Amino acid sequence: MPVKIVVPELGESVVEATVGKWLKKQGERVSVGEPVVELETEKVDLEVGAEHGGVLARIERGEGEDVKIGDVLGVIEEAEEVTEPATTAAAKESAAKPGAPPKATAPAAAAAKDSGNGAKVMASPLARRVAEAHGVDVAQVPPSEPGGRVRQRDVEKFLEAKSAKGPGPAVVEKPAPPQRAASAEVSGRREERVRMSRRRQTIARRLVEAQHAAAMLTTFNEVDMTAVVELRQRRKEEFKKRHGVGLGVASFFVKAAVGALKDFPRLNAEIQGDEMVLKHYYDIGIAVGASGGLVVPVLRDADRMSFAEIEAGIKEFARKADEGTLTLEDLSGGTFTITNGGVFGSLLSTPILNPPQVGILGLHKIEERAVPVAGQVAIRPMMYVALSYDHRIVDGLEAVQFLVRVKELVEDPGNLLLEI
Repeated sequence: MPVKIVVPELGESVVEATVGKWLKKQGERVSVGEPVVELETEKVDLEVGAEHGGVLARIERGEGEDVKIGDVLGVIEEAEEVTEPATTAAAKESAAKPGAPPKATAPAAAAAKDSGNGAKVMASPLARRVAEAHGVDVAQVPPSEPGGRVRQRDVEKFLEAKSAKGPGPAVVEKPAPPQRAASAEVSGRREERVRMSRRRQTIARRLVEAQHAAAMLTTFNEVDMTAVVELRQRRKEEFKKRHGVGLGVASFFVKAAVGALKDFPRLNAEIQGDEMVLKHYYDIGIAVGASGGLVVPVLRDADRMSFAEIEAGIKEFARKADEGTLTLEDLSGGTFTITNGGVFGSLLSTPILNPPQVGILGLHKIEERAVPVAGQVAIRPMMYVALSYDHRIVDGLEAVQFLVRVKELVEDPGNLLLEI
């Protein structure tokens, strides 16, 4: 009995997706629960698994097509119900000879080629993309955990080792993905057309909307990070031993932001029509770079979290972003956002609002600079910070005072224990 593969519920406020990549070819066998097709949404990429075992008889929607919840993506049929494709004359001849081993059909041969020995290869979508982009057979990449799934970092480690050793048999020539079409070279200048993922399109649209829909302004300040640097130096080993996670800079700013938001609640609000919705809970979005674009997973009730819980939460978000396993729940909501360009070396930038939020705090690189201290010139670890805000409901004075409050809390970390 044919079983349809349909677009599942995609999560809160997400009703459309794009077919990113078929993980199985038409005619290939699939097992119950095995990923068959990857969908791109504006927030995350999702794998759709087979609800029944059998053969992928038909692919109804091709890669790059937009689909909605409930649309039919393909059809799975029981193996005995599928009409096998015509065999070659050689295959027919070998089948007619008693005792002759049957030749593999095209799908079976393709599956064997993909896995090297016909075994199922478990790999994340990001790992497959990176491997394909570099012409690497993902079946040759050893996972970090024996018997586990191949992750993006495993492929990157494999590529680094391969680069050091030179070309080898594990690298195979593969055609470029269908969404990538390089144009003809003109006068030696090469161009390439690459389809924007749905997430990239959404990011582009939302960034433009943020600038058009909000009266966005940015105010700047600088923070003396001496106390935080010294505290981390003194406590990092004990903290890591006790909590199993490092003590980073981000947790100090999450705590400081929550403290400042309590003092200036309109920065923890949003506009709905002609009303301001003031939120008395603190779900802090943490911007994380991922291969498909920037994503902002959310620390729920950050005001109730300890430093260790914040650091563990951020570390888990980074892992999920790397592996492409962030969920819609991870990314939904958020009342205020923190983005840290400093981890990439940014000295100063203007962060863009994450609608419908009305405030975003930008962190930057810690750099030693000469600053006046008690009438003397001293070398201190300094960080520029930036607050972008929606001037429709946040006054300039509020924004400046908010950033000053963040500065005060971070420069004297003891305040974080007393004020929050």
